[in-house]
Amino acid sequence: MTAAALNTATAPKTPSLPEAKPETLGLSRPRLQAMSDAFKREIDKGTVPGVTVLVARRGQIGWFEALGKQSPTGSASMARDSIFRIFSMTKPIVSVAIMALVEDGHLLLSDPVAKFIPEFADQKVGVVSGGKLELVPARRAMTVQDLLRHTSGLTYEHQGDGPVHKIYQDSRVRSRKITNAEHAALVASFPLVCHPGDEFNYSRSTDILGRIIEVVSGKSLGAFLTERVLAPLQMTETGFATNEANAGRLAEPFAADPWTGDKVALFNMLERPVMESGGGGLVSTTMDYARFCLMLRNGGTLDGNRIIGRKTLELMASDHLGPDVVTNGTLLSPGHGFGLGFAVRTEPGIAPFPGSVGQYFWSGIAGTFFWIDPKEDLFTVFMTQGPGQRDYTRTLVRDLVYAAVD
Repeated sequence: MTAAALNTATAPKTPSLPEAKPETLGLSRPRLQAMSDAFKREIDKGTVPGVTVLVARRGQIGWFEALGKQSPTGSASMARDSIFRIFSMTKPIVSVAIMALVEDGHLLLSDPVAKFIPEFADQKVGVVSGGKLELVPARRAMTVQDLLRHTSGLTYEHQGDGPVHKIYQDSRVRSRKITNAEHAALVASFPLVCHPGDEFNYSRSTDILGRIIEVVSGKSLGAFLTERVLAPLQMTETGFATNEANAGRLAEPFAADPWTGDKVALFNMLERPVMESGGGGLVSTTMDYARFCLMLRNGGTLDGNRIIGRKTLELMASDHLGPDVVTNGTLLSPGHGFGLGFAVRTEPGIAPFPGSVGQYFWSGIAGTFFWIDPKEDLFTVFMTQGPGQRDYTRTLVRDLVYAAVD
């Protein structure tokens, strides 16, 4: 069964994780209640239709609530098993999957991408000179490590308005009706925004990792994810689409952004895409993603199933940018770097929200968010479908959860 074929009416439910009273886990019940009250206020103000918040410490859930409505146009309350578009929270799952192939000896982080996708040979960098776009040879080849840490020179069409971004915008790169192979060839035909290794540019790099997984494994991305990550973790409700039988469980956003009035258009979770986007295509539930997080918290294992090695995970959750890589955009807050699939906190201060050095995390454009804090033995999964409010709610949930840590 592939990830694209998950969530049938007969599929078993994802097993829950152990729960305990928050006080026994070093979590303050009054402060967690204050967190719930804060999100209830946001729901009442019309910031988001509804949210789920799962807080776990020492391997057990201390707080798990579903608040508000599942959809602004329906009557159903948000539920613990509501289904969400997790968008870029797909990236850590795919990053773990590619590292499993590294552990199997099928590839090296230093391998050039062109070894697996020949269209990436002889890449050119787009340089604006005299108001015109000029193409110059890349100083070195793009590597698998570059894809994982977003130093590949690739970009996203919404990450800027330069001439290379406009090439992305004018292409079919966003289509869900092309194959992963077609998508990779299309991206390879675009100029790079910088020389590989020079800059952190959030990008379609993880989509290209998904294609590498297909080339190396000989399987579709969905099939490989199911075999190596989703099935062993019993993430039974995570896939590139969900079944019509689950239509009553879909979390939906407001039709228009409550702050700007802009139209909100997200993909249909019941529609099976041709392209299985490694960068943002999965749908999931709060509990499914919590099982992924618990595996990470455990050093790569869950229920006796080893997904990734402890030292490999250590490497992934370390900063891979260093002082010489330019970080573009606002995705990385001060005091943070980026590892192999995750953002990583490198300083106890500087950032405008609490956390610990060594904490790693990522989020999705529709509002989903998770983090793992090894120092506090804490992880949190937050789910909502509020694209325009995502930066605000990410900071809010960080503030409120850390206020509850005794």
